[in-house]
Amino acid sequence: MALHVSEGRIREMIEAVAAFTATPGRGTTRLTYSAQHRAALDYLAGRMQEAGLSTRIDSVGNLVGRLEGGDPSLAPVLVGSHIDSVPNGGAFDGPAGVVAAIETAFCMQQLGVTPRRPLEVIAMIEEEGGRFGGGLLGSRILTGQLGPEALAPMCDSEGVSLGEAMSGFGLALQEAGAAAIPEGGIHAFLELHIEQGPVLEQTGDAVGIVTSIVALSQLEVRIAGAAGHAGTTPMAGRRDALVAAAGVIAELPGLCAAIDPRAVVTVGQIDVHPGGANVIPETAIFSVDVRADRVGTVDEIKSALRTRLASLEAVGYAVGTEELLAVPETPMSEEIRGALIAAAEDCGFAWRPMPSGAGHDAMVLSKIAPVGLIFVPSRDGVSHTPEEWTDYDQLARGVEVVFRATRALTA
Repeated sequence: MALHVSEGRIREMIEAVAAFTATPGRGTTRLTYSAQHRAALDYLAGRMQEAGLSTRIDSVGNLVGRLEGGDPSLAPVLVGSHIDSVPNGGAFDGPAGVVAAIETAFCMQQLGVTPRRPLEVIAMIEEEGGRFGGGLLGSRILTGQLGPEALAPMCDSEGVSLGEAMSGFGLALQEAGAAAIPEGGIHAFLELHIEQGPVLEQTGDAVGIVTSIVALSQLEVRIAGAAGHAGTTPMAGRRDALVAAAGVIAELPGLCAAIDPRAVVTVGQIDVHPGGANVIPETAIFSVDVRADRVGTVDEIKSALRTRLASLEAVGYAVGTEELLAVPETPMSEEIRGALIAAAEDCGFAWRPMPSGAGHDAMVLSKIAPVGLIFVPSRDGVSHTPEEWTDYDQLARGVEVVFRATRALTA
């Protein structure tokens, strides 16, 4: 079946956005409020306008394009994803969904379609948390979960506050709340994303239509011991924060598996202070990312972690935890899943229902509207590296499904 979408235009947009990176030749590094972020927004705004959309940047830097509908009093269907990346990441994580939304607008323009409901296209900030931590920042602001007071303490690894970064981007922290969308302010949200796993490639299915997104929690754990000279402090008398942290980290996989073998736990960041080669570490700070099918399972794993940390206090360590992000499991809208399934079957594409083990903006936006999520294959299941790849014909098939489903949802 002939596709409405243009594979060539999709490729052109993906490659153009990928070029806006702080690490040329070493993957995509496009952090929120960076020069690369600005360049990507300028480019994407131009493509949105070319597709017939009016554009604006909201009070926190989310780029929004709008195609008016036949009945502008109706709430719009919102389609898109995020535009930021992890450090040294790939070209498709996030931009694939933004490009899918813009290509949907191009298709409507070329077919002369005026939707009954308005269509809005969005490129969101800081989903990855690559600069300010926590993740899903743009969508949490859009849903009113984060306002100026919650945002003010956030800083990047260089000590630049989020407010300072916003100011340098021409935005004002105190206006952040203006970006919030009231409940009912959008009719639905639809997001295309790369799978970031191997299933679709292994099964040969064109798309995955997501049933639910896992519950997740991200914690920062701090263990404080005592610094000392590496050569003159006996081993028996040490309170080495890194040794204590390593013991906890090594136990996490078994602790997780004992509660639910399907749950996953990851420690991806660790900082040690004072950081001298000949100084016993006084403080170790590390991240813990917990994901499971149910929020109750996540809570059990967090409780077991805190019990293990409490055992360190009995031997002279000070411990603390801060939860940076907590999201329950999120079922996808049956109506939107139905529209995606109908679109895939109309095209003759093989599809499969599947859960999402990764968090996405769709899970946050479900607080204010029905949401849907569709996956396209990832080569070898690789993501968050420069080797991340989705063949353009595979991406085009996913975008075609998004276009057809969006056309139905806006009709």
